[in-house]
Amino acid sequence: QAQLVESGGGLVQPGGSLRLSCAASGFTFSSYAMSWYRQAPGKERELVATVVRGGGRVSYADSVKGRFTISRDVAKTTVYLQMNSLKPEDTAVYYCKADPAGPRGQGTQVTVSS
Repeated sequence: QAQLVESGGGLVQPGGSLRLSCAASGFTFSSYAMSWYRQAPGKERELVATVVRGGGRVSYADSVKGRFTISRDVAKTTVYLQMNSLKPEDTAVYYCKADPAGPRGQGTQVTVSS
């Protein structure tokens, strides 16, 4: 069965870094673009970053450009989100999704606070 499992979230101080991982199984990972989304309490879901199937092209929300980096490892069927210079407004549940119309993970909490 298709599954995505995120890890790497946690509590970090402003200015700190975290690396999220999303391990895929049960579907053809290489056939999908992979995206990271986030949702904070009381806010709408936001598309944070996307990497295309071949990994050659990436895109980011303006709010994270220059601070976050998305990448994928086809051999490990894993997608990553490196988050640097974190801000309190980055606090949210982050989840990965295979696009379009693919599975979605359960999410991992990221809290940026001093």
